[in-house]
Amino acid sequence: MGNTFKTAFLLTAMTLLLMLAGRAFGGQRGMLMALIFAAVLNFVSYFFSDKIALAMYRAQPISRDDLPRVYNIVERLSQKVGLPMPKVYVIPTDSPNAFATGRNPNHASVAVTHGILGLLNDEELEGVLAHELGHVRNRDILISSVAATIAGAITFLAHIARWGMIFGGYGGDRDERRGGGAIGAILMLFLAPIAASLIQLAVSRSREYAADDTGAHWTGNPYALASALGKIDAYSRRVPLVASPSTAHLFIIQPFLGGMSFGNLFSTHPPTAKRIERLTGRPAEFTQ
Repeated sequence: MGNTFKTAFLLTAMTLLLMLAGRAFGGQRGMLMALIFAAVLNFVSYFFSDKIALAMYRAQPISRDDLPRVYNIVERLSQKVGLPMPKVYVIPTDSPNAFATGRNPNHASVAVTHGILGLLNDEELEGVLAHELGHVRNRDILISSVAATIAGAITFLAHIARWGMIFGGYGGDRDERRGGGAIGAILMLFLAPIAASLIQLAVSRSREYAADDTGAHWTGNPYALASALGKIDAYSRRVPLVASPSTAHLFIIQPFLGGMSFGNLFSTHPPTAKRIERLTGRPAEFTQ
């Protein structure tokens, strides 16, 4: 199933889900409001999902003068494989990680954390950036970005519905509000796993293997990427990047989900040891 079809499927499924929820809680008027909201969310997801993801992690744009080490690697790799030069960002955190986002190769962005720059040598950093550009070339970035926006919106709406009902946001007497609170809690339990399931359907774990393979092929050095993955995995356990479950799939290594009750449902990364084994042809050895 191509990423274009997956994107259309995800947007359609989200629209129908919101319309059903709107009809359940507001009848025809609720369904119409949900349809309007879904149309706005579809537009925002397609055109602005990358900016939302970057803003969530306070990513700052950089130029060649700001950080020539990263900029030059991205520029060299882009020219080598015939990709447009993406925008480059730095995320102000000591936890090592990286991600790519955007709706197509002409509107792509690559972000790295401060932490990854001090942890990796140049060959390892090149492997990571080649992996992220692999996502751009493989056109994973649109579906990943749209999925992040939709999952975040659905989970947020579930929270709003839950607390709005508990505190009487829908009017009615105390008994009705108490019943509404119960319904809202059920809605939260129902919608969050559906949002997670949509992510799982749209963003398969195989995309990380594919980006690993692409990055290793472009650099000609799979061992450097394997070494980088091992370092990032080990160090991020000590200095975790606390991420929203709805955007965790964007990163090269699964970040810490902050104890979210539904966090395990959003696990979209294959085990790092398996990725290293595929790259090197031998079992990974971790030093915890």
